[in-house]
Amino acid sequence: MVVRAGGVTEIDAATLYRILALRSTVFVVEQDCVYLDPDGRDLEPSTVQVWAERDGEVVATLRIVDEPDGAARIGRVATAASQRGAGLAGQLMRRALELVAGRTVELHAQSHLEQWYETFGFVRDGQDYIEDGIPHTPMRLERSSC
Repeated sequence: MVVRAGGVTEIDAATLYRILALRSTVFVVEQDCVYLDPDGRDLEPSTVQVWAERDGEVVATLRIVDEPDGAARIGRVATAASQRGAGLAGQLMRRALELVAGRTVELHAQSHLEQWYETFGFVRDGQDYIEDGIPHTPMRLERSSC
């Protein structure tokens, strides 16, 4: 398994397609959330895609976007059904946190994953809410560059 990271201009079209297809498979098809996953944020110059490949296929992915307040936001964390439980999402989270070293990091976790995100140092940062019928928990990881 190989973990890679890059901006949209650094990723070949076939790989970007596989990343977007995996996200759609997980969020739109499996979780039955009808929404347009390509929301324009993937095209922002500072956005970084992090993904894992196994035998030439994208099997897990997440993205990092910059927020106006300077925080990094991790989102679109997805793993192919056939690869769940193998620790791939954890490897991607560790890589993402390396890439945003010294910065505050925000995310909106599906609430059943709150304890998993806590293992990376995230803490609840607000009230739970429902998005597309799924409970979510805002979380934050405060870090300083000192």
